[in-house]
Amino acid sequence: MAIAIKMPRLSDTMQEGNIKSWSKKVGDTVKPGDILAEVETDKATMDLEAYQDGVLLYIAVAEGPVPVDGLIAIIGSKGEDFSSLLNTPNQQAGENTTTEINTKDQIKTLPGSAENMPAGPADESRIKASPLAKFLAKEKGISLETVSGSGEQGRIVKKDIENISAQITIPDSTNLSTAPISTLGDRVVQLSQIRKTIARRLSESKFSAPHFYLTSEIDMDKCIEARTQLNNVGEVKLSFNDLIVKACALAIRKNLGVNVSWMGDKMIYHNDIHIGIAVAIEEGLVVPVIPHADRKSLTALKTEIQDKAGRAKDRKLTLDEMQGNTFTISNLGMFDIEHFTAIINPPDACILAIGSILKQAVVKNDTIVISNRMKVTLSCDHRAVDGATGAKFLQTLKLILENPISMLL
Repeated sequence: MAIAIKMPRLSDTMQEGNIKSWSKKVGDTVKPGDILAEVETDKATMDLEAYQDGVLLYIAVAEGPVPVDGLIAIIGSKGEDFSSLLNTPNQQAGENTTTEINTKDQIKTLPGSAENMPAGPADESRIKASPLAKFLAKEKGISLETVSGSGEQGRIVKKDIENISAQITIPDSTNLSTAPISTLGDRVVQLSQIRKTIARRLSESKFSAPHFYLTSEIDMDKCIEARTQLNNVGEVKLSFNDLIVKACALAIRKNLGVNVSWMGDKMIYHNDIHIGIAVAIEEGLVVPVIPHADRKSLTALKTEIQDKAGRAKDRKLTLDEMQGNTFTISNLGMFDIEHFTAIINPPDACILAIGSILKQAVVKNDTIVISNRMKVTLSCDHRAVDGATGAKFLQTLKLILENPISMLL
C-alpha cells in the first residue's frame, strides 16, 4: 500500500520546511533508516529518513518550501497506483519539479517546466500564468501584475516575461547621479527558513518586548594576564570569549533576576543557567546553547563552545542543542566593534553584547596609564528585569573579569 510522506513538524516554531536536496531518486528502493532528502527548518538542516520499505514512487517537491503536513513524496510497491494520494494543496508546479514512476516503471517528469501545460481550474482571484512564466518572473523580480499575457485567455507565458526582461533598461546616470551605475543587475535571493525565522522572531522581540540598555566598561588588564598564564601552562588555549562566558555564568548565579523568561501571564525564574552563544552563519545567526555553564570548567567550556560553534556553521547542530537557553551572549569584539546593542533572544529576558578590547588612556591611582578596556551592553526586557537588577549583574560581571582568579576558585 502506497504511503504519503509529509513534511514533519521538526521544531515547535516550524511552519514550513525547505527541501534542499534529495538523496534518493524516483524508482529507488528504500528501507527504514535510509536518508531520503535534506530538509532545512527554521533552526537547522536535518535529514529526512524513510520509515518503511518500498520504492520511491513520487517526489512532490524537488527543491523548495513545503508547509508542515504538506506532501513531500510517496513510497509504495513497484508499479502501484498512487493517484488517490495526490490531492494535496502544496503542489507548486513551475517552481518545483515533480517526478513520478508510472505503471510501466518509466520515470517521467511532470509539467514542472512545460510551457503549454493546462492552466487547471479557473480561479479569477489569481493571475493566469504558466508555471515557467511564474518561475522566470520570480527569478527576475518582475511582478506578474505588470505583465500582459499573450497566451490563451490572456495567460502569461514564457515569452511575455522574456519580452519584459529585454525592455528593462538602466536609466542614464547623468540624469540621476554622477556615480556610475552597475550594469550587472541585482541578485535576488530567496529567504532560507532560518532567515525567515530570524526576521520573525527578532521583529516580535523588538516590537513586543520593551528593551532598555545598560552599558559598562571593564578593565581587562588582569584578565589578559590571566589568559596568558593559563595558556602557557594548559593544553587547551582559552579565548577571551571563553573567559567572558564563564564570568557571565558566575555573575548570573549571583544575580538570578536576569535569568528569567517572560511568558505573558507569568514569569519563569530559572535556577539552571543555560547560556546561548550567538554564532554567525551565512543565513544569519544561530544560537547553540551551553547548558549548566556555571558548573563547567574553563577548559570544558572552551571545548564545548568550539565544538558547537563549528557544527553550527556547518549546519550540523541538533534542535536540542539550540533550545533551552536562559541567557544569551553576542560577541562582536573580534570584528573590531567597540560597542553595540543586541536584540533580546526569546524566551530570554536579557542578552549581553560584547565589544572589542581596546587600549585607552585612563586614570589609575591619580596617574594616566594605558589600560585595556572592554564595553559590554546588557539589553533587558523591562517587563521582566528592572534597571537595578541589570545593573547589579553588570557590577558582578565587572568584578569577576577584573579579578579573574575568582573564576578558578
